[in-house]
Amino acid sequence: MMQKWYDPFTAGEWAKRTFSFFNLGLLIFTVAFGASEFRFDWCEKLVGTYLLATNDLRPETGALWETGRQTSNAHKSLSRIITQREDSKRSVQNADSFYHLLESLGPGEWVTLEKGHFKRLYLSLAPGIGRQLIEPSHLVWLLNGNLTDRIFCEGMTQGVSLYFIDSRNRVIHQIDLKKDTIGEIQSRNEPVPGRLIEIEAFSGRIYPSEKFFEAVFKLPAEMIPELMVDPELLLKQEGTIQSVGIWNEADGGYIKLGFEFFHRGENRVLLIQAREWAVWQLSLILKGEIQ
Repeated sequence: MMQKWYDPFTAGEWAKRTFSFFNLGLLIFTVAFGASEFRFDWCEKLVGTYLLATNDLRPETGALWETGRQTSNAHKSLSRIITQREDSKRSVQNADSFYHLLESLGPGEWVTLEKGHFKRLYLSLAPGIGRQLIEPSHLVWLLNGNLTDRIFCEGMTQGVSLYFIDSRNRVIHQIDLKKDTIGEIQSRNEPVPGRLIEIEAFSGRIYPSEKFFEAVFKLPAEMIPELMVDPELLLKQEGTIQSVGIWNEADGGYIKLGFEFFHRGENRVLLIQAREWAVWQLSLILKGEIQ
């Protein structure tokens, strides 16, 4: 066998080459490197630090990342829903009017309303306005009888729906409050600047205050409370009544009466509700058909 020129010629020479300072140093460095890695895990830490520092620069792809992202988004959505629900519940519990109740619930949101709380909201309305939502006698039976177990409020696109639920989870009564209805309820106690002749719905049915009240007092005594359901609203106003108008349309058995007040150089109109049949009797007197 031919021997190459760089092969050692003797065992001693082979040993010198094998255990040279370079080889021994390389061996010691390798052993120390491995031992320090097992002892301190510095290689993993170094790689982890590098990956963390370059995390924003690397593309977010892969099945694991997608699963983690979906899980994180699900937790955030659930947390947001729970927080929003608690906020809605707290806002409803603090509501002091039906308008505030509507503002507290978004479409699809629902909370439980205590019967006592609903009663307070209802009693805060003027009698004539409350009757448009539900007859007081019916409400007495719903709230003070043994039918209603709880009340659910559900936010709708156009307002809120109130469900009276019995102990068998059946809806025994429902009240739908629309935004325009609640807005009208909210502002009905306040007069608006202007004159009756500027409101088209009163056209042709505006009477001087003296003529109007003269006709009112010709009605039977038991009919007057039905004609002026909310006289307290009129008593709270300052100034003198110049004229009274009758709305040209009925709504749910009621007709609006407009009272034009004059106070400190300003005209204001206050709207109140009156029973349709009582207004019909009053109109006959105003037209001279009944003396």
